[in-house]
Amino acid sequence: MTAPDYDWLYSRTRAGRARGPAGARALLDALGVPDTHFRSVRVIGTNGKGSTCAMLEAGLIAAGVRTGRFTSPHLHAYEERIRVDGVNLDPARTRAFIGWARVHAPDAAFFDLTLALACQVFAQDGVEVAVMEAGVGVSDATQALSQVATVALTNVDLDHTGVLGATVADIARDKAGAARPGVPLLTTATGESLDVVRTVALERGAPLLTPATHPELFALPHPPRLEGPHQHANAALAAATLRSLGHGEGIRAALNARHPARLERLPVDGKTVLLDGAHNPHATRALALAVPRADVLLFGNLARKDTDATLKPLLALTPVRVFTAPGDLATPPQALAARYGGDACPDPAEALARALALTPPGGTLLVTGSLYLAAGVRARLDRH
Repeated sequence: MTAPDYDWLYSRTRAGRARGPAGARALLDALGVPDTHFRSVRVIGTNGKGSTCAMLEAGLIAAGVRTGRFTSPHLHAYEERIRVDGVNLDPARTRAFIGWARVHAPDAAFFDLTLALACQVFAQDGVEVAVMEAGVGVSDATQALSQVATVALTNVDLDHTGVLGATVADIARDKAGAARPGVPLLTTATGESLDVVRTVALERGAPLLTPATHPELFALPHPPRLEGPHQHANAALAAATLRSLGHGEGIRAALNARHPARLERLPVDGKTVLLDGAHNPHATRALALAVPRADVLLFGNLARKDTDATLKPLLALTPVRVFTAPGDLATPPQALAARYGGDACPDPAEALARALALTPPGGTLLVTGSLYLAAGVRARLDRH
């Protein structure tokens, strides 16, 4: 069977084009408005979206709901982005959709195409509720979705500042732009960002539900399986969302959900590798609270991120560091090694080997800085 033409799909960049939901809406209309056949839960925020989506998916399935899940990026295969009842999309359907898109939408952007494919699959497969991860707020393709039942906002911090704005308030305003009249907006955001979200929700006529206003909605019967204090907030948001949808019976299953590369522990030759996709300062601050020490740090970050601020919370964990390049657009590992001390191994495979060699028997290697790095290391360890 011929593999899908992923190269064509990945080459559909948004570079030079205006952002917004118009492209996605045009695709959905061309496909016969599949987004009208199911209810959507939009999950938005700076960090924690993937974990929250995983918990929502598990909870809805346990509640007997035919469930779709749309997330990004993927770790190992494109089809991880589109799931029905916990099963990844069949690549044959990706191939068929690409064939359609090459004829009917050759200039559409990658994310718009992927969203359209997800909605087509969900409609065809009889999905009742789709958990839809949103990249940003008012300019996100998921803003095109027509049957949004709930908006879940995890948190707000500095990330994608070139697109969303230079301050937390700017970013909060963008993400809160997902609010819709009469549609519940649930959030575990705090501080300045919550103040902005509250203002936008009021302006848009969206009921705002928070742990302070509705503590019983966000209550947890026990901690989540996913590790780290930050996962408690994600779990509370997932629980509140399930209750607001009328599926609170799925909460225990939600709290038992797994999600790869989120403080994922992998045993390797008597050592422990901790994999985490933290890639911005907010995420690595949370990671440092969850992992008070490690024997070795393997770190790589994309240059478009604030690499110094992302790395800073991790420096106290260990003086033994290996820096690498998770892709062509990475921050040069040689510069990081010179600035912070450690080894520079641009090739991630060599970096992993070096980091494991430096990790003592029974010790812990923490791998973080990029989901691309975490995915590559995870794939190599699977073959180990």
